[in-house]
Amino acid sequence: MSDHQKTESDEINHSYDGIIEHNNPMPSWWSWMFILSVCFAFLYYIHYEISGTGLTLNQELEISMQKINEIRSENASKFTELTEQELMLKIKDPNFLKLGAATFQVKCAMCHGEKLEGKIGPNLTDNVWIHGGSQAQILKTLRQGIVAKGMPQWEGVLKPEEIYAVMSLIITKKEKP
Repeated sequence: MSDHQKTESDEINHSYDGIIEHNNPMPSWWSWMFILSVCFAFLYYIHYEISGTGLTLNQELEISMQKINEIRSENASKFTELTEQELMLKIKDPNFLKLGAATFQVKCAMCHGEKLEGKIGPNLTDNVWIHGGSQAQILKTLRQGIVAKGMPQWEGVLKPEEIYAVMSLIITKKEKP
């Protein structure tokens, strides 16, 4: 039971079951956005599907992984072992511990907590360590990671002094047995 009526302003009203719908045009900005979106989609399709000049996500990932591996190999070659005496001197340096705290907050706190209390990752302040809590074992864990447990390999990603700084921070916060 639809009927069309003309109003004084020459707009067509649609009435059905007592509901009146006015003939209001779409805003011009919406129409232009729609037209531009269709044009963009057409150009996007041509760029990625027809011409093949656009990189796929897998190609972009491969390029990014190559860059990461280059950075890792550069930084890994710079890694030098510190003696225990050199490490003890660095642990007493407040600037070195600040570097360790800053690096820890950016890279480690999301898993180990801001105060090393443990969240997803284990607590680093107690004496219960799955992979060993000695300086050499902590350094090995930081450098090589524990991929099966979700701990990334930081050698090559972090600079050697950042790894030693994080290790120093962990050693100073760890409970003494």
